Amino acid sequence: MTTTASPATSVADLERLKVLHNGSKVPLTFSDSELERRINGLRSIMADLQLDAVVLTSYHSIKYYSDFLFTYFGRSYAMVVTADDTVTITANIDAGMPWRRSYGENIVYTDWNRDNYYYAIQQALKQRGVTAKRVGVEDDQLPLILRGRLAAALDGAELVDVSQAAMRQRMIKSPEEIEVIKHGTRIGDLGGEAIRRAIKVGVSEYEVALAGTEAMTHEIAKAFPHSEIRDTWVWFQSGINTDGAHNWSTTRKLEEGDILSLNCFPMTSGYYTALERTLFLGEPDARSLELWNINVEVHRAGLELIKPGAVCKDIAAELNKIYVGYGLLPNRTFGYGHSFGVLSHYYGREAGLELREDIDTVLEPGMVVSMEPMITVPEGEPGAGGYREHDILVVGEDGAENITKFPFGPEQNIISA
Repeated sequence: MTTTASPATSVADLERLKVLHNGSKVPLTFSDSELERRINGLRSIMADLQLDAVVLTSYHSIKYYSDFLFTYFGRSYAMVVTADDTVTITANIDAGMPWRRSYGENIVYTDWNRDNYYYAIQQALKQRGVTAKRVGVEDDQLPLILRGRLAAALDGAELVDVSQAAMRQRMIKSPEEIEVIKHGTRIGDLGGEAIRRAIKVGVSEYEVALAGTEAMTHEIAKAFPHSEIRDTWVWFQSGINTDGAHNWSTTRKLEEGDILSLNCFPMTSGYYTALERTLFLGEPDARSLELWNINVEVHRAGLELIKPGAVCKDIAAELNKIYVGYGLLPNRTFGYGHSFGVLSHYYGREAGLELREDIDTVLEPGMVVSMEPMITVPEGEPGAGGYREHDILVVGEDGAENITKFPFGPEQNIISA
């Protein structure tokens, strides 16, 4: 373990910064050449915008360019990228772990001065001989207070937003990324099978969710033996709790006749994948079955529409026509799908690649998107509940590959009570 910290007799004498090369670098999720490809893409953005450096502050960008996923817990993190070098800025509470789990160099800041975080960024640039006049930042993830303090620390340098350009870079997945996403999708299918086995009358939602989470976690550990095991979760909902896509599992016990919603989210090294399915515990009533089949019709149509050259808003418009024909468009709850990659329910979103009426992005080879139509019928109306399906597709040169294998629809997902 190497450190720049020197003996001190009081807190005031303690080092503001440290180098903590504790242990050895662990195998990262991606190869050095893959991470260099990403960093070089960011450097092209820097050149286009005439930037001296970029200071990344978001979970997803620091993960994407360094392979390190930080834990915020009230302390700020950063990654400084110059024309020739990169360095992550992390808190002393994490000790040597960020260095072990990141590509490139690392500077640790201590708690002993309030502004040590900004001082670390200053020193990262100074040590690399950079006098920053124009610095890239992520305005979509940078609070105003933090932005003001960062500008002051950089002697009033002009801060230029790079968040949208970086997002566009992340939209196109590399072969290594697609391999991780395919593993995640496969693992989500395994979680779905574990959940199916756990569904019984009288079992609580959270107990079913735990079965899926455990199965996926064990498989992630096998498939990614050097990764951190973190963040994988399940939303399993029943009855009225199916009305929202992001409703957390509760202690509600399953009853015969319940509509169910299975939602598996394996997290493989910061990369999110998902499996979402409508199920019924026992035979659904006639109206529920009708609504389920309508949503499956939309889902099948959507899967056919995802291909290179398709425009996001045009896909949404076509699928809207089906709902309109059944008088169900007002029951739609969100867009028809979104991009995959570095994202989670608490960080990251490639908002420029969503299948919505206000997005004019054209699908290209290397993009990975979901098809996930959902309608909600309010309590008290026939067929009440939320209906949704979710598959993940990899866009190729000539079409799209559906990498989700878990079956959908009434023929497959009516569970005997």
